[in-house]
Amino acid sequence: QVQLVESGGGLVQVGGSLRLSCAASGTIFSINTMGWYRQAPGKQRELVTLITSRGTTTYADSVKGRFTISRDNAKNTVYLQMISLKPEDTAVYYCNMKMVLPTREYWGQGTQVTVSS
Repeated sequence: QVQLVESGGGLVQVGGSLRLSCAASGTIFSINTMGWYRQAPGKQRELVTLITSRGTTTYADSVKGRFTISRDNAKNTVYLQMISLKPEDTAVYYCNMKMVLPTREYWGQGTQVTVSS
């Protein structure tokens, strides 16, 4: 069984920064894609950013230039550095990992990010 544990959320003022972490534990052979999604109240969950096993990254247009995803394969951990935060970034952030052998997808429990104006 694999578990993803997130940390780093909280309350921050407009223009502030936060760093989220998500660590996977359990029996892990290899992790393909790692990513972050978010869900604001009354809205659907949306993709924020992805990073492949080769380090290729993808970002939603709304966070380009402000958010940076990175991964530490030795620690089975993905990070999300967020700067210049805006009120519209307020949401519950979920990490996602797609495992190899077996091929399966896992989600973190979610961490609240609140940006106050």
